[in-house]
Amino acid sequence: MGCPLPSVLLESLKSQPGFELASFTEIHERAEPLTSIRINPEKGLRTFEQQSPVQWCKQGFYLDERPLFTADPLFHAGCYYVQEASSMFLEQALLHSIDLDQPLKVLDLCAAPGGKSTLINSLITKDSLLVSNEIIKSRVPVLCDNLTKWGKHNTYISSNDPKDFGRLEAYFDVLVVDAPCSGSGMFRKDPDAIKEWSEENVNLCSQRQQRILADVYPALKMDGILIYSTCSYSEAENEAIADWLTEEFNLETIRIPIKDDWSIMETQSPKCNNWGYRFYPNRLKGEGFFISCFRKKEGDLNPNLKIRKQEPVKIPATHIQEINQWLSPEAEVEIIQFQDSYLAIPKGQQNDLAILQERLYLKKSGTRLGKFAGKDFIPDHELALCLLTSPKVKRIELNRTQAISYLKKEDVTIPTDLTGWVLMCFENHGLGWAKVLPNRINNYYPKEWRIVNQQIV
Repeated sequence: MGCPLPSVLLESLKSQPGFELASFTEIHERAEPLTSIRINPEKGLRTFEQQSPVQWCKQGFYLDERPLFTADPLFHAGCYYVQEASSMFLEQALLHSIDLDQPLKVLDLCAAPGGKSTLINSLITKDSLLVSNEIIKSRVPVLCDNLTKWGKHNTYISSNDPKDFGRLEAYFDVLVVDAPCSGSGMFRKDPDAIKEWSEENVNLCSQRQQRILADVYPALKMDGILIYSTCSYSEAENEAIADWLTEEFNLETIRIPIKDDWSIMETQSPKCNNWGYRFYPNRLKGEGFFISCFRKKEGDLNPNLKIRKQEPVKIPATHIQEINQWLSPEAEVEIIQFQDSYLAIPKGQQNDLAILQERLYLKKSGTRLGKFAGKDFIPDHELALCLLTSPKVKRIELNRTQAISYLKKEDVTIPTDLTGWVLMCFENHGLGWAKVLPNRINNYYPKEWRIVNQQIV
């Protein structure tokens, strides 16, 4: 490693339970790569041998070596997400703090690139609602792309400052705040981050974390769950924030059961004995991480958020009939018209969509199904990747070479008797649309999604 670990940081960690200076320093010096993925349970996966499970995440697995994910069509189909293993512990925090079998409203406040949002989406019910927010606008497109690949239609993506969620008072059952931090937990994965670390930055991050939490706190309903996490080792960003939360607000700490062989260090904050969980890369297979969980003991249980009365847009019956041909008979959705496109959201969430539209800057709502050009329906790319698509939709199964050509947006020549719109698939998973004409196949894979590395074949 080109840069030594900050001595001030190491000195501060000596008093933390479970910290072992020699092995901690050694694991960073080795900087051995570690790759883990989390499988999309709704789509499944057969390509990777699931040799070594992530013990605290049912769908998480370690890979022996890091493949070139861009060269795997199943990666583009949303069959799995490449996620750091420690952060998958969010699953345990949710499982042991709230009833996941009930319809929930969840806010992932700092969501890009989408790892925690896709994990949440795999755990909540289909009639639950997830708002994935990212304030940094340049990071919103990758969040939209990853959640589109995941395939769920109960997700709404926003780009708002935390204070904007004060307009949604007592609305959410769960707040997940993976706060911006000084990043010391990523030193092994990204040694260059060591150069950016300083005590001053830690203090600035701590102040920013407090502002973020104070701004978003009113959006949590009574008995709601607040999950706070960072990828920092510094107590000022972890246990000290946990103390600040219970001193500032009416919150109670939640203890998360852990197993001894997970080697996760359970801590208690110095002032209020709030439970926290530290991940050290020399003790387990994962990067540096901290998480703490709380229950809110004040405020409203059932908020009454009013919306302006609006006349619903009347959708032509012929359009509804045509769209339903593209959807699975089991899809319980409400079809909404937005500008010139049609969206699918879960049944019963029309009022929630109106509430969110009035109070937030939404970048994506549910699943975009497509639009009409005259009498013809043009399917959207989101429909190709979602879990709503009818099994009767015409499909062409591609081999790997053909799939890579399609994903590069190259011309694809495949003998077929089909005509019109077809779903291009790999191992029965949708990749995108093509239109079969008498003398050619038009590739409709989105230009901005295409594989640009020409060395991939």
